[in-house]
Amino acid sequence: MAGTAFPSFGSGTSWLPAATPVRGFHFGASGWQFMMHGSVFLQFVYESGPRGNYQLGSVNWLMADASHALGSGLFRARAMVSAEFLTLTGAGYPELLQVAQPYKGTTLTDRMHPHELVSEASLTYEHPFSSGVRGQLYVAAVGEPALGPVAYLHRPSATSDPIAPLGHHAQDVSHESFGVITAGLFSRQVHVEASMFNGAHPDEVRTNFDYENAALNSFSARITVNPSPLWSVAASGAYLPATGGAHAHDALDRWVFSLMHVVPRKEGVWATTLVWGANVPIATGRFLHTALLETNFDLDARSALFGRLEYVTRTAEELGLVGSVSDEQKLGAFAVGYARRALALRGIEAWIGARGNVELIGEELQPFYDTRTPAGILVYAQLRAPVLN
Repeated sequence: MAGTAFPSFGSGTSWLPAATPVRGFHFGASGWQFMMHGSVFLQFVYESGPRGNYQLGSVNWLMADASHALGSGLFRARAMVSAEFLTLTGAGYPELLQVAQPYKGTTLTDRMHPHELVSEASLTYEHPFSSGVRGQLYVAAVGEPALGPVAYLHRPSATSDPIAPLGHHAQDVSHESFGVITAGLFSRQVHVEASMFNGAHPDEVRTNFDYENAALNSFSARITVNPSPLWSVAASGAYLPATGGAHAHDALDRWVFSLMHVVPRKEGVWATTLVWGANVPIATGRFLHTALLETNFDLDARSALFGRLEYVTRTAEELGLVGSVSDEQKLGAFAVGYARRALALRGIEAWIGARGNVELIGEELQPFYDTRTPAGILVYAQLRAPVLN
């Protein structure tokens, strides 16, 4: 993509570096432009120790985008769906140290919940004010406010990794918010936007729209700067009031900074993302820090190395250990993996991959995990959309 082009949109209204390869199927009809893309992992996950588990399941999503000129601007409709409520069950997949979740009257620990059946249903209108400045209005029945980086599902640095980051709930968890309105202005290099959104986390029923007691009660703002086609830098902040239900929390602020870098190679790319995110409960003012560094390096068109390094601060409640350990726990994790393309048929690519991960915990948690370095493995087969030329 040329350096003068507007950067590509990632999830919601977030920006990717302009050099990011775009995957999907594109076609036009009657003045409309359509694009479809997605990813399907068939995976076996094993996490060790007394709080670990294993599962054969599937992480998956499909997104469709339709756009058409409207007046002097551009209208876009987008929808994203996932079948994880069936392919992972409502309990999700094993992931040590992930935030605990309510489920069928109990609390599940060390698991990542499935995504919603409808993860995005949004309408966007862009209106040019000059040759280099556009206004944008984004309205979503379910979607992503102007908060955090591009959601991990859509980051090129996580192309080969189906596992959610441990810092997800302080970084990009709001990508499935039931009710979002975002307004913004952007040029080719700068994007400034603000949102009102429903700050409640979706409940354990993944097939409905969570509008019971819903309100546009949360506010966020984000500025993104893409100084060149290779880089995207974003900073955002939000206020979220106290919520009940799933992942109930007191009123908090959330601050997120991210840096994305994409280097085109002769065959493929090298994509890297750095994210810092923190939830800050209003009552305490204490920053619950998280940090992530992830990368996906295409060795060639048929193979890739990928990895992730994380630091998170967990509360005893998030670990499901209230009364058993100190209220805050500082944790680390790293993962490395390899993926290889097995075949390509009519543009759809089939990849196989493997990933190993190790968590780093303190002495206080050792009795619950039997070790200070619990570990896990993942093997998978993945279907990807092709890179658009």
